[in-house]
Amino acid sequence: MISSNKKTWLSSLLILVGMNGMAQDEAAKKESPFTFNASYIGDVVSNFSGGIKTGTNYLGLANIKGGFDTEKANWWKGGSFFVNVGNTHGDEPSANLVGDFQGVSNIEAGNLTFMYELWYKQSIGKLDVTLGLQDLNATFAASDDGGVFTNSSFGIQSSIADNIPAPIFPLTALGANFEWNCSDTYHWKAAVFDGTPDDFETNPYNTNWKLSKSDGFLAITEFQVNKSLIKGKTGCYKFGAYYHEHNDTTDKEQQNGGFYFIGDQQLTGKISVFSQVGLSPKKQNHSNRYISLGINYKEPFAKRPKDILGFAVAYAGIDENSVGSETVLEFTYLLQLNDNIYLRPDLQYVINPAGTDEKLSNALVGTLRFGINF
Repeated sequence: MISSNKKTWLSSLLILVGMNGMAQDEAAKKESPFTFNASYIGDVVSNFSGGIKTGTNYLGLANIKGGFDTEKANWWKGGSFFVNVGNTHGDEPSANLVGDFQGVSNIEAGNLTFMYELWYKQSIGKLDVTLGLQDLNATFAASDDGGVFTNSSFGIQSSIADNIPAPIFPLTALGANFEWNCSDTYHWKAAVFDGTPDDFETNPYNTNWKLSKSDGFLAITEFQVNKSLIKGKTGCYKFGAYYHEHNDTTDKEQQNGGFYFIGDQQLTGKISVFSQVGLSPKKQNHSNRYISLGINYKEPFAKRPKDILGFAVAYAGIDENSVGSETVLEFTYLLQLNDNIYLRPDLQYVINPAGTDEKLSNALVGTLRFGINF
């Protein structure tokens, strides 16, 4: 039997829980359809030895992003608009100091202000369709564990970035992207982009877009398997292929393509590894092969649960130049100060910098990155 006092207390609790649920529902209904955030990344890059010359450069990247949810606006379900405006400024350490091929800083782009993303996404059941100005690397050929590192190759492998005019940071392109969430385990996506985005010399803010037959197209597809090779751990494996076609300056049709593989695998609760592999035809591409291996150690200290210690190696195979192939070794530490601010000291050793026509000594490069999210 429940006493009268206990019945009263239980009834009051249920009423409070019910009222709280109603309040949450009302709050959700009143949630704004607009989202806004901004971020800033700054790199202090020092070339201590080798490369073109020693010295220190500073470069930065600012982004302002806005979104609009059609469902929260009581318009229709599954729709969202997104805009992302970017600004890069400062020096160019790869071009001025290191002379490397793969890019010691993934935010190096010169002094630009540009429209980075502008798209509309519609979700229909398990299918997402995105139309507009997009970054290929936001949804394709990306390793979650590789994103911790500063070198550009760990974001998008050089066998893609340096062989075709891929729509990636900072110059994106118009495209149509289709993603099908087949199940929790299997995921398929495919996209078609403008084959030759106008460069910043003719389109300085990336706001004047045009499509023409001579530009051709870039088609890419990726199949993702969310399944671990180790029982009780997480794993993600991606298999992709791309094909590019356009007309050159003599109006002759040019064709290119390639394949890639990306794997992220958790080994223990704190340790995970990743790898990227890229292959493209040797006849059309002077950098026709790429491979990387990396390891991340999460929460290296008990009182720092969001910190990550990482080490990775990237090899860009290069044949048709007088310099040869390039290998990068990178050590990095993500120091998460709070939810909005982080520091990332980074050290890279570039073996045979291959970004120029001259034979350069191996370079030792240190970077201190800081990031702020508003």
